[in-house]
Amino acid sequence: MNWQVNYALKNILATHGAASAQHVSDDAIRITMPDRPDVVGVISAAYTINDELAMQCHAYYPDMDFLCGYRKECVWEGGAIRYLESKTIGWGSAGTLNSAIYKGNVKTAAHKDYFFSYRLIRQMRSITDLDREFDRVFTMTLASGRTFRVGMVMEYEPTADSIRSFWDRFGPIDIAWNINPNGHPTQNAIEAGRGLECEVMKWDELKVLLRNR
Repeated sequence: MNWQVNYALKNILATHGAASAQHVSDDAIRITMPDRPDVVGVISAAYTINDELAMQCHAYYPDMDFLCGYRKECVWEGGAIRYLESKTIGWGSAGTLNSAIYKGNVKTAAHKDYFFSYRLIRQMRSITDLDREFDRVFTMTLASGRTFRVGMVMEYEPTADSIRSFWDRFGPIDIAWNINPNGHPTQNAIEAGRGLECEVMKWDELKVLLRNR
């Protein structure tokens, strides 16, 4: 049994007292909850999940209900997200899977770290086009015709290093959006962003920008 599958089984059993979980084969597990259909989850140890990997998992496990990127460092490419959502397969972290088991929405669940922020963006009428490149990066086109590449930064208090590291990993962004509701970017992060010609902001600032551009 792969290490990530072993950890997932232990975590699910410890988190959900009413659940039972068993190893099916290779990376697949079956989760059973009272009065709900069984769930097949595929637990991946990949650092990056792209469309090719998502399709391979689905082909190998045609009854897959959820694809889990178990590593904390796991990054999801936009192609994988679009493929899984088109097949009504949930995706995201171990925490996302645990929440979805509890709520009973495994097949439609999306990465919990970015779900609510991305939903806010999708509801903005001033945005005419959205292209999700990664789980945490999207390009938006406004009604004015202006386009912005936005990175969703999850850290509690983003630092200058976290902004530069994000830029190095995902490429140039116009806006670093600190989506953690409890934190605020440090002044050093804001200044580092300026040096990269990137605005570092919270939702209230981003909302004003969207309405005025």
